[in-house]
Amino acid sequence: MPTSTIPVFSTEEFFSAVYSLDPQIAVFDCDGTLWSGDAGSSFMKWSIETGLVSREAADWIDARYRAYHRNEVSEIAICGEMVQLYQGLREDELRRAAHDFFSSQIEKNIFPEMLKLIEELRSRGADIWAVSSTNDWVIEEGVQRFGIPANRVLSARVEIRNGIVSDRLLDVPTDEGKVASLERVGITAPDAVFGNSIHDAAMLGIARRAFPVNPTAGLMEQSHRTGWHVYYPASVASTQA
Repeated sequence: MPTSTIPVFSTEEFFSAVYSLDPQIAVFDCDGTLWSGDAGSSFMKWSIETGLVSREAADWIDARYRAYHRNEVSEIAICGEMVQLYQGLREDELRRAAHDFFSSQIEKNIFPEMLKLIEELRSRGADIWAVSSTNDWVIEEGVQRFGIPANRVLSARVEIRNGIVSDRLLDVPTDEGKVASLERVGITAPDAVFGNSIHDAAMLGIARRAFPVNPTAGLMEQSHRTGWHVYYPASVASTQA
């Protein structure tokens, strides 16, 4: 759907619209919203390339990921399996790997406008939450750059037993699961929600005001139906002309 048919915020208009809400609770998706790219799949590929996971595990997740792209594996299943991939590894090893990965691969893709927005909202006393279907090691590492603490992160995660990663899933926030994860921490009607994909649509739908950022085609269609204004950070805006 052509961008011209959907209202698009300038950066000044975007900031003004958010600040005028005076949000007390603001919720952010991460991949594609706070930074460009998909840190979840990128970390999976990086884990394979660097030998972090065994060849057997690498072959298993590669087959599952290919099946996902053939629509033979669901979104929630693949997001969970991309965390279960690391079963048997030490969590402290995963934390170090996530730090190295994010610093070298993703940090350069952070949208400066979103960094500025969250910094300002924090200074105004807003409660900031990050919700993502990417694993908690990568997301908790990444959102440190935005001043978001680990206790304000809802992400895909498994149970840790005696410091070892298990395959028991605790949460996989995607689609309606993002709403369910927020409900479990008592958030049912956030003031502002920011997301970039159709998998954020349910979460955007419970907000006092929804802010699609760098939207995918699916979310563009949803934005058109609901009348949501969209926003493109400068680094991706030129590709939407």
